[in-house]
Amino acid sequence: MRFSTFVSVAALFDFAVAGRWTEEWPFSGLPSFAKLPFYRCLVENPEFDIALLGIPFDTAVSFRPGARFGPQAIRRASQRQNGLRGFNARAGINPYQDWAHIIDCGDIPVTPMDNQLALQQMDAAYEELINGTNTSSGSPHAIPRLVSLGGDHSVILPALRALYKHYGPISVIHLDSHLDTWSPDSYPSYWHSNTSEFTHGSMLWLASQEGLLHRGHCVHAGLRTRLSGRDWFDYDEDDRVGFHRIHADEMMDLGPRGVAEQIRKIVPKNAPVYLSVDIDVLDPSAAPGTGTVEPGGWLTRELISLIRHLQDLPLVGADVVEVSPPFDYADLTAMAAAQVAYEIITNMVQTPLELETRSFFSNI
Repeated sequence: MRFSTFVSVAALFDFAVAGRWTEEWPFSGLPSFAKLPFYRCLVENPEFDIALLGIPFDTAVSFRPGARFGPQAIRRASQRQNGLRGFNARAGINPYQDWAHIIDCGDIPVTPMDNQLALQQMDAAYEELINGTNTSSGSPHAIPRLVSLGGDHSVILPALRALYKHYGPISVIHLDSHLDTWSPDSYPSYWHSNTSEFTHGSMLWLASQEGLLHRGHCVHAGLRTRLSGRDWFDYDEDDRVGFHRIHADEMMDLGPRGVAEQIRKIVPKNAPVYLSVDIDVLDPSAAPGTGTVEPGGWLTRELISLIRHLQDLPLVGADVVEVSPPFDYADLTAMAAAQVAYEIITNMVQTPLELETRSFFSNI
């Protein structure tokens, strides 16, 4: 009796101490995304339904570097998000206090010395996390979902490779100022190697070559880049890859709801969807911290509203990439990226996947 009383008193004491010192402010503690539980998932193998994953890699960029520091910056910018302050008034839920077990999986330790080795590391990491992780007991489905924080846009290729093994070809919604479907063979250069094919602008071309894309049901939105040469060759190549195009200017004419409706006409409702957000889809006034800025982009509120209008699509994965903190000002870009990630997580929680494996693709 005395022992049980002693244990109870000790437990109460521990609880009281924990209650006194567990509260954290946005500016205190170690910065996991939104102060979510942090795990080294590739080592500890925890259960999760949705996880944030950093990929600090930027040696596939074609212009300004620095995106390797993006995951850290996005996490720091997310510190005012947490379970206590996470209710999304638009969706009517707090994604951090709903059915999904959401965690921060840390970063893939990607080498900056060898792009081919880096791609192997990313391939292996996505394979282990997507195909080797159990979801929580409260999850309505068995396959976890990742929201990747870049890093440059090359992270999309290993993500699609891992997802393809479960879902078959993926419909990609690609929000970007650039096409990213450029064929390496079309680049005029005397010097060429297999490694030179690996750039952040060729990942969707490579994904198409590998059969990972649901051709004809993928879409770019936010385009405004200059094209190469004297004609429409880049668009012709993009057509061969299987993408539709929505230009940045159409946001002014249609608004976020109208752009979302255009996307819905392209992406089937019963197909797996991957959402890829290159932060340079935003105007440089809203997101200066990126490697290849293009004037004339969207405002942050337009991008967020567009994502909200896509809330019922079956997202199997997503990324927010190309945040380059050395070029940022007052954390504008990182804060925009953190908010975009929060909206994506909200959509994932609000719309659990009803379809789990490649078998449903045959019903399209």
